Amino acid sequence: MSTPFYVSPQQAMADRAEYARKGIARGRSLVVLQYADGIVFVGENPSRALHKFSEIYDRIGFAAAGKYNEYENLRIGGVRYADLRGYTYDRDDVTARGLANVYAQTLGTIFSSAAEKPYEVELVVAEVGAEPEGDQIYRLPHDGSIVDEHGSVAVGGNAEQISTFLDQRHRDGMSLAEALKLAVQALSRDPNGSEREIPAERLEVAVLDRTRPQQRKFKRIVGRQLARLLEADAAASTPTDAPSDAEDGDAADTPAATSDPKGATETTDSGGDVE
Repeated sequence: MSTPFYVSPQQAMADRAEYARKGIARGRSLVVLQYADGIVFVGENPSRALHKFSEIYDRIGFAAAGKYNEYENLRIGGVRYADLRGYTYDRDDVTARGLANVYAQTLGTIFSSAAEKPYEVELVVAEVGAEPEGDQIYRLPHDGSIVDEHGSVAVGGNAEQISTFLDQRHRDGMSLAEALKLAVQALSRDPNGSEREIPAERLEVAVLDRTRPQQRKFKRIVGRQLARLLEADAAASTPTDAPSDAEDGDAADTPAATSDPKGATETTDSGGDVE
């Protein structure tokens, strides 16, 4: 009878962490930035139907890098949690911190379980406050830990280099046009330091805009509205709530709980199963 192969717990956890990090790094990067009137989400995404950014609840947005089917399951679970808590208690009781704790428990349990592989995802949960001081941004790596971020955060792909770039250039009180330009500059940088051009049609952009009169603050920026912002000077003001010509079905006035993409298929960035 052969002796079972022994792997120390430390080595097993290190291998699982390395597996998850490599999977996340194969995906495209995305950034989340605070600006004067809210929080902006920017990422390179050639798909017009499968989104990296979504609304969870009134003031809460969700961003993810990694394997689409895994973070989509987490997104749907977050929508259900938020709807149930808001219905049972009060809409103000649904917070980004509470949602981040739920995601952390789920990711941590999966990561430490030897019966299943770790999720190849990295999440960002953001909530816009009535004032900039009330904004909250939480980053959740694959192992379920929670990092409270301020100002800017990058996940997926070349996140470390992008984060350094943003930390050096991001400042409080930026306009939406300034924040968007900074985000695109950061995403355009290759690991070797060179820059490439990302056309507007390959960008996915959304905002949590505290100035919106509606209760729900999430809004996608698409079409001519996005093009105007990319071409605007540094003093450009934030956009109005008038819908653009290319506004899609996941706009802010569409109920979040009805966005369950039951028929969506898994897509890849370069032929694999990581977005």
